[in-house]
Amino acid sequence: MMSGRLEGKVCIITGAGGGVGAATAKVLAAAGAHLVLSDISEAAADQAEAIRRAGGRATFVPADIGNEGEVERLVARTVEKYGRLDCAFNNPGVEHSATPLANLSSAQWDRAIRIDLTGVFYCLKHEIRAMLKTGGGSIVNTATALAAVALPSAAECVAAKHGVAGLTRVAAADYGHRGVRVNAVLPGIIRTPMVCRLADDPTEIAQAVALLLSDAPSFVNGVLIPVDGRYLATGVA
Repeated sequence: MMSGRLEGKVCIITGAGGGVGAATAKVLAAAGAHLVLSDISEAAADQAEAIRRAGGRATFVPADIGNEGEVERLVARTVEKYGRLDCAFNNPGVEHSATPLANLSSAQWDRAIRIDLTGVFYCLKHEIRAMLKTGGGSIVNTATALAAVALPSAAECVAAKHGVAGLTRVAAADYGHRGVRVNAVLPGIIRTPMVCRLADDPTEIAQAVALLLSDAPSFVNGVLIPVDGRYLATGVA
């Protein structure tokens, strides 16, 4: 369905080593994008190699998105290689600790906030700067359903994902008039039968990301889109 929709677009994907990030890389490669895959894991290098073997275009740049210097280097290397940045999928991932709030350690809190929230801020900051130099672009953040609801014993992740929702809206408000669209996808976290299927097949989420990154939904900006098997719509677990 996305064939050719992103032909020639330059796109960064963070958290590309597995799961939704890896699935999105495959979908965007099939749609014609030039990909820069990033992760702290070398698994993203394997993903890039697999895409190249299949005839796609992908390179690997390691980065810890919780470190601003590494994010700045990631964006700079992308622009050095391709001359611009058109799209980005900011896909951080820290599993919640399953610890009640009053028992949560500072280290657990700091790790989730550093990667899931501050990391997305760093990515947005440097991606938007690059996109403004070439007339704009499209960014999608992963927020999960925790951007809209609470989950017991997940204070650090709920706080971070609510923050990502806010950053998404503010970035859209700040830069929409300059050609930069910023949206977020909210994959499900409640294991309904359909969410179990989505977890087993992250291509469902990848397709949503690919559509948002393309030029097709040009008037969609600052939106949080659930991909959650209807949980947020109905509250049925």
